[in-house]
Amino acid sequence: MNFYKNKLSLLVYSLGFFLLTIAVGYSTKPDRPEERFGWKLGTQAFTFNRFTFFDAVAKTASCKLDYIEAYPGQEIGGGIEGKIDYHMEPAKREQILQLLKKSHVKMAAFGVIGADSEAEWIKIFEFGKAMGLETITAEPNEKDMQLLSDLCDKYKINVAIHNHAKPSRYWNPDIILNAIKGKSKRLGLCADLGHWVHSGLDPLECIKKAEGHVLHLHMKDLNGTDENAHDVHWGTGATNIDAVIKELKRQKFKGIISAEYEYNWDNNTDDVAKSVAYFRQAVQKP
Repeated sequence: MNFYKNKLSLLVYSLGFFLLTIAVGYSTKPDRPEERFGWKLGTQAFTFNRFTFFDAVAKTASCKLDYIEAYPGQEIGGGIEGKIDYHMEPAKREQILQLLKKSHVKMAAFGVIGADSEAEWIKIFEFGKAMGLETITAEPNEKDMQLLSDLCDKYKINVAIHNHAKPSRYWNPDIILNAIKGKSKRLGLCADLGHWVHSGLDPLECIKKAEGHVLHLHMKDLNGTDENAHDVHWGTGATNIDAVIKELKRQKFKGIISAEYEYNWDNNTDDVAKSVAYFRQAVQKP
């Protein structure tokens, strides 16, 4: 009797383990291999800044992506008047959420943004809560770091500090790492690979230096390593995308990766789609 009991227990345990592996994501959609690593691949809507936000959503979906990072000031579109703005009234926010739901695309992040007062930062976080954001990408004043740290923990929303190119405030990761030292783990970096290249920095070395603090990426590959370089299909440029992917795996990064293609502005949907296809092949390499 004990033999059969043990055998049954083993069977139940094995079935439970199988179901658990599905639940934690080991069995992912075959066309979304990045999900296995806890990565949410999407677009930064600024890629499609010649179009409305809902044009950008449609283009994102056509690239087989499920996430978008909205930016302030883009015309909304989709029959909704106005621009993407954290001051929008609740009814308009709900309209946008319903249209996103129909498009099967989630607004997972918002930025790049800044604010000059505690009251405005609170409005941004309230907007983030209403829209279901995971991350706000920002370039805040250094004096506001403790405030942001506290708001991140209160609202359970990340703030990822973005680096524009030199001589902008946060061009070097050392500056960001020093500013967030001792703050919430939800306060970290939005690693813009292209702007690091334009600043004369090696994106791979910057990612390594920021280990444990990278919360979000603006993924780019450029055709050179100087300030005049422009976006090209991922894997064909000088940014070493494969090495960056390998390093993100090593660091056990989990978060949003926004494709931001700042070239061929009027017709870059295919550029994004080809970059995404390359990424998904690269991410499956050991």
